[in-house]
Amino acid sequence: MNADTVRKNYKKYWSDYLTWEKKEHATEHMIYPDNITESIAIDELTLSKGELYTYVTAKDKKQKNGTLIGSIRGTKAEDIIKYVGQIPESERLKVKEVSLDMAANMKLAAQILFPMAKMVIDRFHVIKLVLEALQAIRIEYRWEAIELENKEIARCRKNKIKFEPTRLANGETHRELLARSSFLLFRLPSSWTENQKERAKILFKEYPKLREAYNKVLQFRRIYENRSRDKAKAKFRKWIREIKYMKRDEFNTVANSIQYHLEDILNFFLNRTTNAHAESFNAKIKLYRTNLRGVSNTTFFLFRLEKLFA
Repeated sequence: MNADTVRKNYKKYWSDYLTWEKKEHATEHMIYPDNITESIAIDELTLSKGELYTYVTAKDKKQKNGTLIGSIRGTKAEDIIKYVGQIPESERLKVKEVSLDMAANMKLAAQILFPMAKMVIDRFHVIKLVLEALQAIRIEYRWEAIELENKEIARCRKNKIKFEPTRLANGETHRELLARSSFLLFRLPSSWTENQKERAKILFKEYPKLREAYNKVLQFRRIYENRSRDKAKAKFRKWIREIKYMKRDEFNTVANSIQYHLEDILNFFLNRTTNAHAESFNAKIKLYRTNLRGVSNTTFFLFRLEKLFA
């Protein structure tokens, strides 16, 4: 029996999908009050065709049965509050910790729904924000290199001269160097390959401002090695002050955001709680979606998610 036949028979005959009580509203919300625990996570994920869903999950269930607390279509705070608010208040008051990203709507919903819980902004999302500022500088330099190269090509055509791009020590042009440096800027120097070490040496020589920005990223990442909340707080504040002297809009925006969310970011150092659970849960859904070659029937897909995780 082939896979399509099994899937069709499961949907029509072997499962209770046709009489599923949540079938009519599954694409809007699914709530499972019995799965709530003291430590939970809130995150968003694209299910199909760019449609975002917010997932509330129990962190101690290890992405197995009993993990899913709520699935809500969209990311509006009022929708999250409306549907997760169906869980009795006595159960919601038991939540002591909520892991989430820096989205204001998620924080607002979490504060209203779980008033006794500490908000913990995930380390991964904070570092990702800083890395995006670094990559924005690299991309800016890359566009400048492309523009200069195009101008040189136009000049050579006008003068009927063969265009020969300037090659750096590793044989790459400035445009190629900046394009191929994306991955190494995400990584620590200790994990660079020999080729990446050579490329980084040339990159930072040609673009010293990029080296300065990369060093600030390393400094920021080292703050998370601290075990003390107070020490981490002092170092975050020092980092924010130093960023002001860089006069880079990208990093100033990041610094302002970190300053605004600092107390929730610092809650990480209480139990060193991360949102790795939520990312792992999302990864499983993505893999499941890929194995099915996309989501053709969202309601049936959510039905299977309930069977696996709720």
